[in-house]
Amino acid sequence: MTKAELVAKIAEEAKVKKSEAERCLNAFVNALAEALEKGERVALPGLGVFNVRERKERKGRNPRTGEPMIIPARKVVTFSPAKALKERVNK
Repeated sequence: MTKAELVAKIAEEAKVKKSEAERCLNAFVNALAEALEKGERVALPGLGVFNVRERKERKGRNPRTGEPMIIPARKVVTFSPAKALKERVNK
């Protein structure tokens, strides 16, 4: 599903204009990104939990040359689906 398809579905379900649905979706994405930037956990009942985790620096290899290299530490966003979502997907 693309963003445009999601916006159309939200507009249909909520009985609002597509432009309003797109503004709401953009606001949701921005609020989610801001919370994750701050390192906050975002829990949405029925959907799941977004979280930020730290990955440690580790050794790796350059796939082109095979040379050893250090992969720097970084933060990654993780998502754990809610039980209800898992059950709905696995009907």
